[in-house]
Amino acid sequence: MSTAAKRKLYTFDEFCLLVKDGEKADLIDGVIYVASPENTDSNRIEGWLYALVLHFMQRRDLGTLFISRVAFRLDGNNGIGPDIAFVKKGRENIIKRGRVDGPPDLAIEIVSPGSVDRDYRTKLRQYEQAGVQEYWIIDELKETVTWYRLDRQGKYRAVRPRKGKLTSVVLPGFWLLPQWLWQRPMPDLLKTLEEIGSNPG
Repeated sequence: MSTAAKRKLYTFDEFCLLVKDGEKADLIDGVIYVASPENTDSNRIEGWLYALVLHFMQRRDLGTLFISRVAFRLDGNNGIGPDIAFVKKGRENIIKRGRVDGPPDLAIEIVSPGSVDRDYRTKLRQYEQAGVQEYWIIDELKETVTWYRLDRQGKYRAVRPRKGKLTSVVLPGFWLLPQWLWQRPMPDLLKTLEEIGSNPG
């Protein structure tokens, strides 16, 4: 369960100084929220999905992928550290040594019991306002994937699966079968990459 650190409102620069290396936290409307240690199922899903997307985008030279604990500056009082985040090639000038000065193109959050409201409401609003093109919410407790994409008016619309697949426009050619995330053991990474590559979404 995440907790608000103090009642004082912080700027993004103060947030970057206060949060320790290796600590996962978000700055939301000037309030720092520090995450509790994640459960093993969430960690397993996060690691597998990160590896899948990383291998996919590296083969195509699409940009840069981050996993947790990297702060993305949305504005002076908001800095979010998505569980997984992607910055397109051509925007990588926003990547600095200790932060990313701007929003990602894709943000992925894996829901924990203490982050439900923030992931489904607060971060949804913030990512939409910041122009994050796609936002995926992975809920391992409900075994659901909610996939949002900005429309032409800059508003999020839920993406519906087609033939069971959720397809990305930020990562051209990438698609996901949500049931992969709940399998025990998880699908073989290389075979999954081959399936994605040989069967366009």
